[in-house]
Amino acid sequence: MKKGLLSLAALLFVGFASNAQKVEFEEFDLDNGLHVILHQDNTAPVVTVGVMYDVGGKDLGANGNPERTGFAHFFEHLLFEGTPNIERGKWFEIVASNGGSNNANTSLDRTYYYEVFPSNSLELGLWMESERMLHPVIDQIGVDTQNEVVKEEKRSSYDNRPYGQFLFAVSENLFKVHPYKNKNIGEMDHLDAATLEEFRAYHKQFYGPNNAALVVAGDIDSEKTKELVNKYFGEIPRGNEVTRNFPEEEPITETIKTKFYDPNIQIPAVVAAYRTPGFKSRDSYVLSMISAYLSDGKTSKLYKKMVDDKKMALQVGAINIDQMDYSMYAIYGLPLGGASLADLLVEIDEEVTKLQTELISERDYQKLQNKFENRFVNSNSSVQGIAGSLATYYMLHDDINLINSQIDIYRSITREDIQNVAKKYLNPNQRLELEYLPKKDDK
Repeated sequence: MKKGLLSLAALLFVGFASNAQKVEFEEFDLDNGLHVILHQDNTAPVVTVGVMYDVGGKDLGANGNPERTGFAHFFEHLLFEGTPNIERGKWFEIVASNGGSNNANTSLDRTYYYEVFPSNSLELGLWMESERMLHPVIDQIGVDTQNEVVKEEKRSSYDNRPYGQFLFAVSENLFKVHPYKNKNIGEMDHLDAATLEEFRAYHKQFYGPNNAALVVAGDIDSEKTKELVNKYFGEIPRGNEVTRNFPEEEPITETIKTKFYDPNIQIPAVVAAYRTPGFKSRDSYVLSMISAYLSDGKTSKLYKKMVDDKKMALQVGAINIDQMDYSMYAIYGLPLGGASLADLLVEIDEEVTKLQTELISERDYQKLQNKFENRFVNSNSSVQGIAGSLATYYMLHDDINLINSQIDIYRSITREDIQNVAKKYLNPNQRLELEYLPKKDDK
């Protein structure tokens, strides 16, 4: 009876995810190339206005100058400085005084700015984002101000935080020629050396409407919103056409072994990291499922074995760091008691080998499917989340319909797929083995 009830619950849940969560949207292009996405949801008097630009940390400054990293992240900050109609330092004040909130974030692949307002302030949100796109103030005062802001962010989030250099240590060894080898936040001496003219040239290169997507989601009237979008964005001049030709990485065929020293830690870590396909690849979806199988939750294979049962790891995890051109797959552990880093790697490899040689159990497979169903439902549970997803699927995946159909990819993944993908990518000769160590006085 219990099994029957569980099966019924699973069927109901799948039905709910298939039907009740469908996200309706419409999209169109302005003459200047701006792609517009509208999602109307009148259940709450809230609206999200977001603009995603097709520019990220992989886009180096000054026409690809390798000595100018971190420009996209720098502009995430700089474009809050103001415009001819928004006084310097007043951006956040205007938003807050109208009951809203705002933020921005930058990855190696894109930059996203957004505001969340009561729906009666929709026009204000559109006006502010059009101001940012049309004529932001880019002057030496703003550059100097944000240079200090970025330096403080780097100190607090990376330089002085335990394990804050973890991903940088991985990426700089997994990538030799692709700009993914660079820190998203950039090198501070690169930003210090950059001229105002270089920053202005970077803005001109990447921040035109034809390299952006505008998303408006929430309590809107679609027809009125279209009129407002045309009013505020229609006359912004088209920008330069962006072209990219990043070098391709040679496959890793021999284990890369290296060490990294972090002065902020006392407990070392070991990392096995692999260069894997970009997130458009179906294999990338499979790798995300493998991550969940290995380390998502206290019943996952690595956690149960190494933390609970053998008590040889303080922490263990597997993560698929998905990116457009190449992704990074990392499995890591922090030792406990007398366990060595080599001991942890042996136990990790044992579980990976099981994936490669045996099918996971039907029970574990169903747990994975339920987990990803739940994630899918939650990702579409808020207007703000829907807005970000719509922009992301359009801009980075070239398939905005993934907001409704992505779960079908996960549903189609079989136990055999999991085994085959583990065999294809997670082999010792294809990886980086990194010892992440406390920095001694003589290092």
